Amino acid sequence: MVVIIGLEGSANKIGIGIIRDGEVLSNPRRTYITPPGQGFLPRDTAKHHREQVLIVLREALDQAGLKPNQIDGIAYTKGPGMGAPLASVAVVARTISKLWNKPILGVNHCIGHIEMGRLITGAANPTVLYVSGGNTQVIAYAEKKYRIFGETIDIAIGNCLDRFARVLQLSNDPSPGYNIEQTAKEGNKFLQLPYVVKGMDVSFSGILSFLEEKADKLVASGEYTKGDLCFSLQETIFAMLIETTERAMAHCGSREVLIVGGVGCNLRLQEMMGVMCEERGGKLYATDMRFCIDNGAMIAQAGWEMYKAGVRTDWEETGITQRYRTDEVDVVWRD
Repeated sequence: MVVIIGLEGSANKIGIGIIRDGEVLSNPRRTYITPPGQGFLPRDTAKHHREQVLIVLREALDQAGLKPNQIDGIAYTKGPGMGAPLASVAVVARTISKLWNKPILGVNHCIGHIEMGRLITGAANPTVLYVSGGNTQVIAYAEKKYRIFGETIDIAIGNCLDRFARVLQLSNDPSPGYNIEQTAKEGNKFLQLPYVVKGMDVSFSGILSFLEEKADKLVASGEYTKGDLCFSLQETIFAMLIETTERAMAHCGSREVLIVGGVGCNLRLQEMMGVMCEERGGKLYATDMRFCIDNGAMIAQAGWEMYKAGVRTDWEETGITQRYRTDEVDVVWRD
């Protein structure tokens, strides 16, 4: 049996999880939440992670019922992500690697999401839609790489949702995207928004600018409610993602879609994607908030795959890489 502990802290969540041969033994996390209308700054987020990381580490070990000598390797998020939070967690990973005399594994954040999704859902070789606060990519595996078929050319979908939540002064607890999803259920009047698909890529900044300019006037005039605007935004940007995902499926001859990343637990996105998959005779795989939102277990699972395949990260390479592309990683553990 191989036991890997994973440390995640690329954005506003600090999470530590322990995986033993596909079994999640523990997966505690803490979220840094700012007041409504505000985002989270790297410096303040890193301070939150430094204050919480040892508490969460103790929780992870206690929940799993393990001692450090029962851990086989230390996995941590190498990137991509926000520099200061990433660095604060990487320091802890390097420290316990030395203290416990265990090998260290630098994990690509996106690949952590993918491997966790594959583990939890049992998807064999899916086309992957990766949607989060910092990333938006359509991905498929081929020849020892996770290939990016399409992506955002400006801001990520989660960033678009978060920034629109600030415009409407929606709460950041538990997350801006979740509160947009709930508010959208109160709306049914559709506002035509810019729909920007360029080949396999998508763009969200123009949609956001359009709404930032008009939202207050539309709500104040009574023409549209906050629910209508959230409903219209979701329907538009999710349709863009489904179009590009379907095109990637057709190119790859795939019948499976796996949605990963924090935005992936949006039930409306899952519903729309499920309709597309059903029409193609395919199947949708998705997870819930325990595993699609950033967590330590996903880093542990990717680290477990790397460890079993004989991959180790040289000490000189155990820094962070804010711009760590999904397709840079050699996926030596897959056929």
